[in-house]
This record gives sequence, structure tokens and C-alpha cells, in this order.
Amino acid sequence: MTGGPFRLLIADDHAVVRAGLRALLDGEPDLAVIAEAGSGEEAVRLAAQLTPDVALMDLRFAGPGSGIDGVEAVRRLAQRAPGVAVVMLTSYAGRADVVRALEAGARGYVLKAGPPEELFQAVRTAAAGSVGLAADVVGELVGQVVSPAQELTAREVEVVRLMAEGHSNRAIAEALFLSEATVKTHLVRIYRKFKVDNRAAAVSEAVRRGLLELT
Repeated sequence: MTGGPFRLLIADDHAVVRAGLRALLDGEPDLAVIAEAGSGEEAVRLAAQLTPDVALMDLRFAGPGSGIDGVEAVRRLAQRAPGVAVVMLTSYAGRADVVRALEAGARGYVLKAGPPEELFQAVRTAAAGSVGLAADVVGELVGQVVSPAQELTAREVEVVRLMAEGHSNRAIAEALFLSEATVKTHLVRIYRKFKVDNRAAAVSEAVRRGLLELT
């Protein structure tokens, strides 16, 4: 984004939900809804055409002829509009659903029943290039390291957990009583161990390895 509000696309099969989300998001001075989609296919087409900063994507599109689900839409968007960050907005918080979405390339996962502030934070975090997960989702995923073979130290797991919540390096440093330089060192080690080069990929890999797991 080069200036102005973050441009958003809402994808949900219920018109009432879309209308409510539009009213909620448009009430924020730095957020602006530019389009709505009622299916996964329409979301992919509009996102590729309009290139919004963030697409809010329903996980499951219901009804006859509903076509692809939200995860498949994320996969297609990664090919057709890789610059669009996708935040899943759904009623489902199961670990399998979260893992599927993150592995497909989603940069956020928020529950429809959650507070608006979580939605706003997830959108802003995703637009900034990080991963934003709702607190309830993180609570479902965060667990302990179950095997030394998973490589990360306990401190590095704490860093990944806070990173999954969308915290900046400075916020992580304050939460763990570390210097920002130390946090950056932990991130370098995490990236090296996971063979990734960005925060989103690190969170996705941590979920895949079970470092962020059901409690």
C-alpha cells in the first residue's frame, strides 16, 4: 500500500454477512471495502481484477453450486494475485481448518463470533505482510514442544507464538523482556531451522510441525 486506506474485498455467501462486515469495516478510517463476492470463484476473479490489499474470505461457501471453498480460493489467488493478502473469516476454529488455510497461503484467521477489534487487527497485520490470528485460534493452536526433534527451543516457540498473534519485534521484545536485537537473533535462527525467509512461512511451518498445537 502506498497511501490511503487499505482496500478490502469481502467474500461470503451470505449477503447479510457481507453488508454487516462492510458497515463495520468502512467505519474504520484506514479501511475501505471496494468489492464483495458471493462465491470463491467470484472472489478470485475480483481479487485478480481489482488487486485489493486484503481479501476477507469465508472458509466454506454453502448452497447448491457453491463451487470452490475458501482454501481453494486462497490457493488460486496465490497464483493469480500473489500480492493480495487473505484473511479467513469463519465460524470454524478447528486445528485442521487453520492448518489448511495457512498452508494454502492465508495471512490471517479470524472467527466471525470474535470482537471487531480482532478483525481490524488481523486485516492490518495481514496488509503489513505478517500473520494475524484471532486470540481464540491461537489458544487452540498453542501448545508445548512435543519432541526435541522439532528443533526449536522453548524461547523460540514463545517467539513464534507471539509472532502468530501478529506482534511486532518490539512488542515481542517487551512481552518476553528481551532486547529487539535478541528477538531478531531468535527470528534468524527460527528461519534457518525452518528453511523459510518470512514470518508468515515461519508460522505456517510451526503449525505444520505441531509446535502450535491443540492444548
